[in-house]
Amino acid sequence: MSSLTPVGTLTYRPEGMMAAVDQLSIKVTGRQTHGAAPWNGVDPIVVSAQIINSLQTIVSRQLELTNAAAVVTIGKITGGVRNNIIPETVEMAGTIRTLDNKMQEQVHEKIRSIAENTAKGMGAKAEVEIIRGYPVTYNDVPLTSWAVPTLERVAGKDHVKLIPAVTGAEDFSFFAQKVPGFFFFVGGMPLEADPAKTSAHHTPDFYIDENGMLTGLKAMLNLTVEYLNKK
Repeated sequence: MSSLTPVGTLTYRPEGMMAAVDQLSIKVTGRQTHGAAPWNGVDPIVVSAQIINSLQTIVSRQLELTNAAAVVTIGKITGGVRNNIIPETVEMAGTIRTLDNKMQEQVHEKIRSIAENTAKGMGAKAEVEIIRGYPVTYNDVPLTSWAVPTLERVAGKDHVKLIPAVTGAEDFSFFAQKVPGFFFFVGGMPLEADPAKTSAHHTPDFYIDENGMLTGLKAMLNLTVEYLNKK
């Protein structure tokens, strides 16, 4: 269910519906020294800050975004033990989202190049690890075309919406690699809610109205029965 879609509404998209997701970790190793004499060491915190800033140029300046969207996010950075010590290491963790397989490879290559060369240029060392997660959630085009009229019959044509691709990710994508798949969102935002003040998933104020599940259940049951009876 989606907290950003009103109850009673179903949303979909043919082809790439949700992004591929990869896990990113970068370890920067410098040389520890007293904070009062930074010239005696190599500060991995400053190096990490430069790496983070430079990573932002991958999406903003190095990818052809008219083809597909992409995201590179550092969500965690850990380093240091106290205020007056420059530490030896800093560790960062982040997520990569892509909607195109070729761009996914480009992003991986550029992350490694930026991190390793930025660190080297500042006298430090960067170790990059990228763990592949879920692939793109891909909606089969003929199956999507077949399914949409059923959704419109269940929810009403005005409550079935075509949406842009979403940079979230979903493990349903593995099933869709094996057989034609169709993934859609079920609305969970209360009808009286202000969309401008509604919280997204993975935020402290996240909330869904479980009444929306009834629309989702009806949609799934109708799709299942009609698919089984399809000739």
